[in-house]
Amino acid sequence: MSHTTEALDQLLAGTQNEATEREAQETSQLLTIQEVAELLRVPVSWVYERTRRRSSDRLPGIRLGKYWRFNEADLIAWLAAKRTNDYHHA
Repeated sequence: MSHTTEALDQLLAGTQNEATEREAQETSQLLTIQEVAELLRVPVSWVYERTRRRSSDRLPGIRLGKYWRFNEADLIAWLAAKRTNDYHHA
């Protein structure tokens, strides 16, 4: 194997490892309905209400079959936008 091929293989292995680590970090930040309720300090029923399609103020989440999962960063961004929007209407 040539030096160039070895370097290319190492680069590809490093890129794959970085992608795997990045995916693991993103997955580890997925929250359940219960965790979202605890984070926002609201009842679980409130979180379920905000996942319904007819809700005008829907939480950013992903439905996986009968389960909901939420990215913590998306929730924080949603909360910041909500806070800004509420201040403008006050």
